[in-house]
Amino acid sequence: MTVLPITVGILVAGGVYLLCQPSLVRIVFGITLLSHGANLVLLAAGVSAWRGEPLTGTGDPADAGDPLPMAFVLTAIVITLAVTVFMLALARIGHDDDTPHVPDTGEEHRR
Repeated sequence: MTVLPITVGILVAGGVYLLCQPSLVRIVFGITLLSHGANLVLLAAGVSAWRGEPLTGTGDPADAGDPLPMAFVLTAIVITLAVTVFMLALARIGHDDDTPHVPDTGEEHRR
């Protein structure tokens, strides 16, 4: 059971590393990695003792897994996809705003 915490740690560490980069596209991917790490934490916290499947018919209904955290994670995945696509579109329209070029406004530059 040590694979899940290590996976969450790698996702969060990679997300934080990408958030510290100057490129806007890398920041977007960092937010996406953080979101996936949070989804895994939510899923792991909601599945109490890795209960059995509810539709097998062999177990007690009290031992079935809780579907609410799974629904939260599914909703979070859809929201993350939409936000990622939106932020990537803004990064493309903004021409990756980490460039030092200042747009020409027609005013004279004073130094």
